[in-house]
Amino acid sequence: MSGIDEIYSKLSKSISKEEFVEKVNEKVEQMGGLCDEKTAAMLVAHDLGLNETGSSSQKIVDIKSDSGNVNLIAKVLSVFPIREFTRGDGTFGKVGNLLVADETGSIRITLWDDKADLINQGFIEISQNLQISGYVKEGYSGVEVNVGNNGMIAHTDEDIQVKNSSVKISEIKDGMGNINVIGRLLDISDTRTFNKKDGSKGRVGNITIGDDTGKIRITLWDDKTDKMTELHPGDAVEVINGYARENNFNQQVEIQIGNHGIVKKTETSVKYQENFTPISDIVPGESYSIQGSVSGLGEIREFNRDDGTVNMVSNIYVSDDTGRIRVAMWADHALLVDELDIDTPIQIIDAYAKSGFNEDIELSAGNRTRIIINP
Repeated sequence: MSGIDEIYSKLSKSISKEEFVEKVNEKVEQMGGLCDEKTAAMLVAHDLGLNETGSSSQKIVDIKSDSGNVNLIAKVLSVFPIREFTRGDGTFGKVGNLLVADETGSIRITLWDDKADLINQGFIEISQNLQISGYVKEGYSGVEVNVGNNGMIAHTDEDIQVKNSSVKISEIKDGMGNINVIGRLLDISDTRTFNKKDGSKGRVGNITIGDDTGKIRITLWDDKTDKMTELHPGDAVEVINGYARENNFNQQVEIQIGNHGIVKKTETSVKYQENFTPISDIVPGESYSIQGSVSGLGEIREFNRDDGTVNMVSNIYVSDDTGRIRVAMWADHALLVDELDIDTPIQIIDAYAKSGFNEDIELSAGNRTRIIINP
C-alpha cells in the first residue's frame, strides 16, 4: 500500500478516493513544490480533522518525554540559525531550532538535515502557524520535538492563539526550566566580553526585572545581548523559555537566557514597588535595598587588584529613622561621592551586607547594585 493509500484508508468513510487525490494535488501546487505527495496527503488529512495516525493534534502541555511520535499545530515564536556538524561516520549534518507555542504552552522544535534547510530557505518565519509531526525526546533544556526525514513541517491556516503561562517572580526556583515571566525593567548592565574555552569571544549582559512579588536578575548570553539595546528602564518585559540557576556570588536564583530563550517588550501592565529594609534590620549575608539620607562622606581611594588592574572605592554613611550604616562603593560607584552632600536623599538598591571594621555591619555596593541620588 502506498503512503497516500495508507493515509486515505483512515479517511475512506468521510471522502471519496477521487476527491482526496484531487485535494492532495491541490495541496502540492499550493505549497509550491516544498512538499511531496505523502506530506500533502498528511496535510489534507489534518484539514479533514485527522492526521496520518488517525488521531487529532496534541496540545503542547500534553507532550511528555515518553510521548513518542506527536502531531501539533503551533505558532512560531523564534527561529534560530542552523549549524552544520560532522557525524561519527564522517558525513555532514545540519540542525536548526524553533520555539513554538499554542494556547497551552511553548516547546522547542529541532529540525534535522533537509528540514533544517527550510530555515535558510525562508520557509519558516516568526508568527507563522505550522503543522508539525515529529518524535519527542528529552533535550538539554527540557522536552523537545525532533523533525527528521520521517517528520513533517508545513504551513497551516488554522488560527493559533498563543497564551504563555507566566509565573510570578517569587515562584521561580533553582532548576526550573521553560520559564515565562513578565516584569518591569529596573536596570540594564553594560555588555561584557570574555574568552571561551575554545578561544572564541563570548558576550554576557544582565537586566533586572520586578513584579508585584519581587525582582530577579536575568543573564543574557552572546547574540541575546543585542536585545538589550532595544530596552529601557521602565519598559514592561516578557521573558519566554528561560531557565533558573543559583549564582555562585550570593546564592540568589537568576534566569538564564540562552539560544532558545526570548526577551521582548510587552504592552502588559506590570506593578512593581521596591522593598526597602530599615537599616536596623540588616544582618550579614544577604542583599538589601535601603533609602535614607547621606550622613557621612569619605574620599575616593585607588588600589591595585591581584591581576594588576586598578580599582576604586569610596565610603559613605547613610541614615534612616532606625539607624546608620557605612556603604562601600566600588569601581564606577566610587565616583558618585563627588555628587553627594550631607543630607542628600539616596537609595542603595541590591547591596550586599557583611561584617566590616570592628565587626560593624556594612553594605558593599558593587556591579549588582543600583544607586539613585535624589530619588
